[in-house]
Amino acid sequence: MLTSAFAEINPAPFPAPAAQDWCAIQTRPRHEKVVTRHLNDAGISTFLPLYSQMRTWSDRHKKIEFPLFPGYIFARACWSTPARVRVFQTSGVIGFVGPRKEATPIPVQQIDAIRLMMQTEANFQPHAFLNVGQRVRIRTGALQGLEGILVRISSDHRLVVSVDLIHKSVALRLDGYEVEVI
Repeated sequence: MLTSAFAEINPAPFPAPAAQDWCAIQTRPRHEKVVTRHLNDAGISTFLPLYSQMRTWSDRHKKIEFPLFPGYIFARACWSTPARVRVFQTSGVIGFVGPRKEATPIPVQQIDAIRLMMQTEANFQPHAFLNVGQRVRIRTGALQGLEGILVRISSDHRLVVSVDLIHKSVALRLDGYEVEVI
């Protein structure tokens, strides 16, 4: 109840449009987290998938989070002129990914697939983008319904989920998952 009263007193900078599209925004190297924070502060919803990796120095070991897609973040808004201007005025932004740096919509299924992977404790990592390969769907388990491209890396099987617009992919180990060819 307090939350809804607060939302009425302090509305978002932009009214919630009926249809919002996910778009990719290219950032300067190592500016993904800063751009995400600035766009969120400006009232634009963002999604920055991160993965953890153990790093070792001579005196310590530390788990560090890295962007899953270096140099890119995803943003969701009704891409009116004011929203586009806010994106381009954000420090660290190179521009939208798409023809003539326009906000080109990304299919929501691709964003949802990455979000589903992020919510599980699955072992995933960045993977080179693939143009060819066999499309498969996971039939059972927490990731049931997730679709991607099956690849064989050495002796293990992986599912690759791709974001076509930015030519980036994520690999997920399929140990213990039952897959079917689409």
